[in-house]
Amino acid sequence: MRRSLFSKLTASLFLIIAAFACAAQTPTPPISNEDKAATIIQKALQAVGGDRYLSVKTVTGRGFFTDFKDGVSGIPLRFVDYIVYPDKERTEFIGGGQRLISSNERDKGWIYDGAALTLKDQTAEQLEDFRLATRTGIEGLLRGGWRAQGAKLTYLGRREAGLARRNETVRLTYPDGFWIEYEFAADGLPAKILYQRKLKKPDSDETEEVPEEDRLFKFISIDGVQTPYVIDHYRSGLQTSRINYESVEFNKTIADSIFAKPASFKAVK
Repeated sequence: MRRSLFSKLTASLFLIIAAFACAAQTPTPPISNEDKAATIIQKALQAVGGDRYLSVKTVTGRGFFTDFKDGVSGIPLRFVDYIVYPDKERTEFIGGGQRLISSNERDKGWIYDGAALTLKDQTAEQLEDFRLATRTGIEGLLRGGWRAQGAKLTYLGRREAGLARRNETVRLTYPDGFWIEYEFAADGLPAKILYQRKLKKPDSDETEEVPEEDRLFKFISIDGVQTPYVIDHYRSGLQTSRINYESVEFNKTIADSIFAKPASFKAVK
């Protein structure tokens, strides 16, 4: 009886040890590239406010826009910007006794120049600038509109971001081959947006691909949503502009009429 019991215990113990050995030898399935990228995006979404961020339908921002030439800053212009997601924006620049309005709604747009007293439809190049800004912005990534367009998200690894800091980096690639890279700080907040765009060479009909980059700074919590108050833009490594917000309001009512093109420059409000 005892010998039989001992044999059973020995056999059971052998099976248990064998099971543990098999478990130890079975490797944990690696996290896929897409899953890693999705995890980073989810962390970023929670960092900027999660559901509060996604509930934002309109943005009204006020501040200063500064143009840079050859790395040297110009005179800041005051601006007010109206955004209705996903594809409406109107920006008014005021300074030096002048007023300039640029308004876009989907694939249409117009520009009012108060100094020249002109009201014109946007050119194809200006419409493309708006489409590019909408496509590359952090909002488009975090709100997920790229999924319906068949874009693919991949993980690129970590990049140097200053002393003892590294940014997690993902790339979004559209079916037409256009890609955008997004870098996120350790706390999950977006830090950089990088992409290439085609620009016409000076005094030539040829085009070239030029690297562009947005750097996001000074995040401030507004109604539970983390918002960058400083955005610097770079082209080929040189700074070309700075947006510096003074105030940002979410979900304030914005009339559709402000995006519609006025009948004439005299009707601009």
